[in-house]
Amino acid sequence: MTEKKVYRRPTYAITSVDHALRLIQIIRDTGDLRVSDAAAELGIATSTAHRLLAMLVYRGFAVQDDTRAYAPGPALGVAPSKAPWTRVLRDLLYPHVELLADRLNETVSLMFRVGGKVRLLTSVEAANVLRVGDRTGVVLNARDASGGKALLAEVDRASVERLYRSRSAELAGEYLADREFARILRELDDVRTRGFALNNEETEPGVCAIGASLRDVRGRPVAAFSVAVPATRRGLLRESKVIAFVREARSDMEVELRTNDFDATIR
Repeated sequence: MTEKKVYRRPTYAITSVDHALRLIQIIRDTGDLRVSDAAAELGIATSTAHRLLAMLVYRGFAVQDDTRAYAPGPALGVAPSKAPWTRVLRDLLYPHVELLADRLNETVSLMFRVGGKVRLLTSVEAANVLRVGDRTGVVLNARDASGGKALLAEVDRASVERLYRSRSAELAGEYLADREFARILRELDDVRTRGFALNNEETEPGVCAIGASLRDVRGRPVAAFSVAVPATRRGLLRESKVIAFVREARSDMEVELRTNDFDATIR
């Protein structure tokens, strides 16, 4: 008979972390949770429960529906990444992400695509008082995020159709009707023409972004980066100076990947 391992509460347990993880489990298993129920379940103040749930929304583990209840967010519906090269990618490009954020004084994020989603590997926040916050770990729809659009523009139409018009897209809840799919195709054509993608409050109200894709040493698109700004500063994303910085950063990052012989298929 195989002895079952007993999982005991660690002596170094951090209460706030434990509470957040329990809320993730409850949301995952019930699919519907209100602040008052969360407070009662954990035996904490309603205000504390609200702050914890707000962080789960921020990191993509929960979303609020029309009734203000909390439901599973996109981060709970995405399988673990099987791309072991992402840590190397992040370490190589982080200094460039940091430099671009410093030059523009806006938040810059690095991401990669898995199917119809993009996962943000790291972010560097702007110093502006009014700024887009750190999005590290957030999962977004590729067709909405600027970096996601930039990566989708790198693949052929057949691949885009598999993502949004196939039977598997229906099963995944990502199937697009004719009009919406045609709009996406037109937008991807525009991205190819411009060399960068834009997000006009499509992933989050009040947030706009510009994004560009990155190729590895073999010329394949492996990642993207984005510059995110509050919607009140959206005009910056069309300024020639900002676009020049984005293009320069893309060139520098790709030189970094080539210099280090970065090949996503063998890492």
